[in-house]
Amino acid sequence: MGRNRDRRLYIVDYLITPDQRIDNGGVLCEGSRILAVGGLSGFSIEDELRVKRFSNAYMTPGFIDTHIHGAGGFDSSRAASSPRTMADMSRILGQRGVTGFFPTVVADAPEVMLRNLSDLAAAMRGEMPGAEALAIHIEGPFLNPAKCGAQMVECLRPVDVGFASELVAAGQGLVKSMTFAPELKDSVKLIELLREAGVTPSMGHSIADERKTMRAIDAGANHCTHLFNGMQPLHQRDMGLASVVLTDNRVTAELIIDGRHVHPRMVDLACRCKRADRIVGISDGTMAFGMPNGTYHIGPSSIAVHGGYSQSNGKLAGTTTMLDAGWHSLMSSGHLSETRSALAVSKTPAECFGFHDRGVLQPGKRADLAVFERETNRVLMTVRRGEIIYEAGAETENE
Repeated sequence: MGRNRDRRLYIVDYLITPDQRIDNGGVLCEGSRILAVGGLSGFSIEDELRVKRFSNAYMTPGFIDTHIHGAGGFDSSRAASSPRTMADMSRILGQRGVTGFFPTVVADAPEVMLRNLSDLAAAMRGEMPGAEALAIHIEGPFLNPAKCGAQMVECLRPVDVGFASELVAAGQGLVKSMTFAPELKDSVKLIELLREAGVTPSMGHSIADERKTMRAIDAGANHCTHLFNGMQPLHQRDMGLASVVLTDNRVTAELIIDGRHVHPRMVDLACRCKRADRIVGISDGTMAFGMPNGTYHIGPSSIAVHGGYSQSNGKLAGTTTMLDAGWHSLMSSGHLSETRSALAVSKTPAECFGFHDRGVLQPGKRADLAVFERETNRVLMTVRRGEIIYEAGAETENE
């Protein structure tokens, strides 16, 4: 068998790399890596080369969701006791163009958090059928009770550097992000601990003023959890976390892009203020995604899902909207170009957390790809590490 049988060429109407758009483009892969990217005229299509040709379609890098609590009946905060497994979550995300995700855990009783992180890490070591579980995001427990959102107040606690170290250790090297409120006592010590452990300190669920926010940023907190949600609203004289994050490009800002958590004009404001490579689109999805209306949970908190809304005690509690639908709101509400919008769900989250081998269609990078139908934007195919993990059956092939 010739060498070209190990290679596959994907052909689409256009590529979003996401740094540029390439019309009538192709991506040549060998094994788990991308060999070449460019216009179709630059490729020689030999008989032994396997070709996937899509009409009326476009391609992006595989999406990376760095803040998602669950999907398909699996809750990351209760890994061992969920009715479904992480494999179910992985599979359903793969069907939506996602190739990598950060299972996110919320505040709970200390012993429950430690046990769950250990269970979660063990599950992540296994091979996933769809999207890859890349790292763990811990959202709490060092949050301000005044901005607890759907999290249970009784599970929140003052900063405890010793317990924080235990949480990171329980994650067995997989914890990459922790959300905390920068106004809490000893938050700078927490930031120092996290930075030393290779964990990104992310500010959120907070009422921090300008001074305390700047102190945290200067200490190394360079990320913000779901900008505008779980923090003080903007004010013309009293600067808080949201206003500082909007105007300080040392900080990357998450945006929940479900069209409900953030008003379209606020999405527009964020996109006007932040550089294109400083916005990270997230789903904040829950175990209810892909499930019927009903009662579910995020850790110890019960949530009710009806008609696409996910609520807990009258508050929005996560979402049921995945990135494949949500990233278009960055175009419609944020008025970003297609390339800049794709940046927020692929290259930027990858770069933020040190996954420099993916998130872009470029020779030498991992072959993580997503193909979408042009009119409907539905996913036609998802490729992770060179393997097809989802196929809608709309393409033709000459193998």
